Order: sequence, then C-alpha cells, then structure tokens
Amino acid sequence: MRSRSGLDRNARTRAGRARGAAHGGGGAAAVGTGAAGTGSAGTVADGWRRRLRARAAIAARAPALLVMLAVLVALFFRLGAVPLFDVDEGAFSEATREMLARGDYVSTWLNGQPRFDKPILIYWLQALSVTLFGTSEFAFRLPSALAAAAWIAAIAVFTRDWTTHDRVDRAGGHAAAFIAATTAGVTVIGRGAIADALLNLFLALAMFDIMRYAAEAQAPLQRRYCRRAYLWIGLGLLTKGPVALLVPAAAGFLGFALQRRLPAWWRAVRDPAGWLILLAVAAPWYLLEYARRGDDFLAGFFMRHNVERFLAPLQGHGGGALYYVPALLLVLLPYSGPFLKVLPNLLDLRRLRGATGSPDAFLWSWFLFVFVFFSFAGTKLPHYLLYGVTPLFILMARARHTLCAGWLVFVPPLVLLAAVAALPWLLDRFVAGIRNAYVREALGRTEVFGAAWHAGAGLLLGAGLGLALWRRAPPWPRLAATGLLCAGALGGLLLPAVGALQQGPVKEAALLARRAGWDVHSWRINVPSFSVYRAAVTPATQQPRPGQVILTRSDALEALPPPAAGPGPGVRILYRKGGIVLLRMPD
Repeated sequence: MRSRSGLDRNARTRAGRARGAAHGGGGAAAVGTGAAGTGSAGTVADGWRRRLRARAAIAARAPALLVMLAVLVALFFRLGAVPLFDVDEGAFSEATREMLARGDYVSTWLNGQPRFDKPILIYWLQALSVTLFGTSEFAFRLPSALAAAAWIAAIAVFTRDWTTHDRVDRAGGHAAAFIAATTAGVTVIGRGAIADALLNLFLALAMFDIMRYAAEAQAPLQRRYCRRAYLWIGLGLLTKGPVALLVPAAAGFLGFALQRRLPAWWRAVRDPAGWLILLAVAAPWYLLEYARRGDDFLAGFFMRHNVERFLAPLQGHGGGALYYVPALLLVLLPYSGPFLKVLPNLLDLRRLRGATGSPDAFLWSWFLFVFVFFSFAGTKLPHYLLYGVTPLFILMARARHTLCAGWLVFVPPLVLLAAVAALPWLLDRFVAGIRNAYVREALGRTEVFGAAWHAGAGLLLGAGLGLALWRRAPPWPRLAATGLLCAGALGGLLLPAVGALQQGPVKEAALLARRAGWDVHSWRINVPSFSVYRAAVTPATQQPRPGQVILTRSDALEALPPPAAGPGPGVRILYRKGGIVLLRMPD
C-alpha cells in the first residue's frame, strides 16, 4: 500500500506539470513557488528542531558541567598560590623532598630524622608530581586535589546508581557530588599536601563496594565487589594505616547488623582471595620498612601514631566528648542546615532496617561509627570527621528538594561569607591586645588584604545575600549557588590570606637563607616548610651556639642564652617579619 501510494502521487505530479505546460507555464511557476515555499518552511522547522536538540543536550550536560566547575573552583583555583602550611603540609612536602634527594623510596625522613607518621603511598605520589612539574606548592598539592576530585566522582556514580533502587537518579548523583565539592572540609583537605584526601577516596570506594556487595544477589558480582573492597582497603593501608581497615570493617558490621544479615558480613570477612589481594597490595612495603627500621618502626608507627593517638592527645590536639558536635557543623559548611534537616531520619529504625537493597543502614552506620569512635579518641582533629561525612553528602542530596524556603538554610553560608569579609577588620580590631609576640606579629600584617581582596569578599557576600533574598527560585539551586560562592571565598580569599599571614614570612626567610648559602638551625620553632623552600635539611638545636644562624620565633628571643639575651649587642638580626626571625649568634 505504501509503495502504491507513492506511485499514485508521482503520477498526479506529472499530470499537474503537463497541465501547467499546456497553459503557458503558469502552472509550473505556481508549482515552483509552492515547492520553494514548502522547502523554506521545512528549512526553518529543521533549524528550530536543531536548536531545541542543542538546548536539550546543553540542559542534559549542565549538572555535570556545574559539578566540574565546582571542582575547579574548590580544588584547583589558585592551588599553587598559597605557601605550604606548617606543620602538616610542610612535613609531608619536606619528607617527599628528602625522599627524592636521598633516592630512598621505602623509608621517609624529616629534617634528617626517621619519620614514622604515615605509610608511603602519598609520598610516592607527591614525588611523582614533583618529578613531573618541579618543586612547587602546586606539585606537592596536586595528588590531593586529584584524589579529592576522584572522591567526588565516586560519590556521583554511587549516588546516581544506588540510592533510588528502582531507577537511575542522575540528578541526585550530580547533587551529591556538588555538595561534596563545595563543602568546606573537602575544599580545605583537598587542597592540602597531606594524606587525608587520598585516604577518603579509598574509604569511600571501599564502602561503596561493600554496599554493592550487600545489595547484589548474584554470587559472581558479590565476589567482584567484595574483592574490590579489599583492594581499596589495601591501598588505604598504604596511605594512612589501620584506620583504612577499621572504618569499612566496623561500619560494614553495623550496617549488616541493622539489616539482620551478619552471615553475609562474616562471609565477606572470611574471603581468602580478598585477604590475598589486600596483603599483596600493602604487605610488601610494611615488610620492607620493618626489615629496615625494626622495632623502631613498630614503636613509632603502630604504637605512637595509632595506639597512643587514640589513647591520649598528641601534640596538644585534645578535646572534650562533644568536640565533634561544633566541628561537624563547621566541616559541613555551608550545608549545616540541610544536615540538620536529614538528621531526624537517624531515629527511623524501620527505614534503616529496610529492604536488602537499601543503603540507608550502611550510610548512617558509616557516619555514626566515625563520629562516635573519634569522639572517644584522645587525639582530636576536625578533619578526622571527613572519614564519615561522605554518606551525609548522599543523604543531603536525596533531601535537597524538601528544603524550606526560609532563611534557615542560608544562615551558615552567609555567616561564612560575612566572616571572610570581616576578617581584616577583626584582626585590626583585636590583634593589638594579643600578648604573645609571635601571634601578634603574625596576625598584625593587615597589608596582605589589598583592594582586590576587599572587593572580592564584598562581591561574594553581596551575591550570597542576593541569592538568599531571591524567593522566586527554589531553595536548592540558590543554596547550591551560594555553596559555590563559599568555595570560591575559601580557596580564593581566605586560604591565601591566612597563608600569607602565617607562612609568607617562613617562605621569605627560607629563600633568603638559600640565596645567602647560610647553614641554618631551628630553635623553639617547628616549620618544616622552611626546609622545603631552602632545599636543605634544617636540623633542630637544643641550644644556640656561637656563630650559628638560627631560625626561631619572636617570642623566643628573650630566652636566648646570655650574654646574647635579646636582640642587643652581639646578636645580628638577619630577618624579622610576622614573628619569624633569622639571627646570627655572636662568635
């Protein structure tokens, strides 16, 4: 029928053309005009269709592009513009520099002394980055920024595929990734030349595969997810040690227990192939390091930096039982409001014990174990909470459309933006009353806040206020945009300013000493970044000796040994700025 209709239409067309020719061509002209009109209309319609398809393609890609923008702003914008922060960034970077200088890729050293703080993986990655890009703040921080970006990507994929059970939630995955990228804790830790961003990546990958294992009914896929989780745990053991095994094992146990499925957990724990994978990844370095360092390695790494860190505060990092309550609200900025919105779900035990495929029991178990465990630990630091906030990003993303339209959810980001904008005024107002000379001099250099800094802070605060007051748009897009502003304020304004105040003089003093060729000893100060910038080990001295060049703090000058007490006759001040002092002792 279709072919015959086509033949009939062709016959009618030929007949019409013949009639037009018989009448002097007028009909042909009319037919030609009609054909041209039809062709023109078809071209316009095709153009509109192409535009609509292009707009639909852009709209489909927009969430992913916004996540990419958030990652660039939060993690990579001005990544190398801030001096290394002491003590942590300076210690990791100096240990990596000494690794390359020594050619020793098994053991780590800090200012010529054995360093047992962390395992080896982050140092290998930093050494690779420095080899490729040269010795710079950017190169030392790049592995962490890339690890944080991968962490965010893993959150997006898991949330997209696994939180709705019956359909793919692509928008939810993008929302969770956006929240993670623009959260203050992730922004700060992802820009740090330390091991925590890499550890969080492996913890997230391990927990995601444990949840996939729990939801999977087919044995081959179960084995794949289980053994892949062992791989991530092994890499975590190479990154920061036993915590990489403790968190997934304990959180997984609690999740399976809530679902009354402990035999499945026990089956995974007893998988011999999984343990072989873990040992093949992690054991070689531990055995090599023990063969080199012996009991010093066991005492320094396992006992001091793991067991003692849990039992007692190390390096003054203590706190009460409620330490992590305000710390959590700070780490989650600017999304403290959405967190308080989803927190009541924790009390819904029926939902936590839900269907086998539900991840809720595992998400809350993950967060709660980290929060409670580290609340009991003797050593407390805010970034320890990051080991358990990944599930909160997912839970908040799922609840993003239930946010109220009032001011509550916008208070935390506006407070953050206002605090950044008010920082110069606060320092100018209160720094004069600080008694400690070092702190007073370090915070008193308000010249680091230039006109561009003030303009940027004011612009971001004004934009945040505008988004909060713009009631016509739904709350979630406005809050997300405000989160992006906060990430820009942290990475582009606050961290560079704090770095200039605290670390700028350390870098200047180190570069001066490097140019002058001075052999420097440190006294009553712990700033390993000085050795990074000087490109040489800076040994500590218990007592300054005649003729030595000494790096110290301004609040230590009064303790100089007689007859050189104070910067009087006999002591030559080579550099003094922001509380950092380089001096030469008298001969």
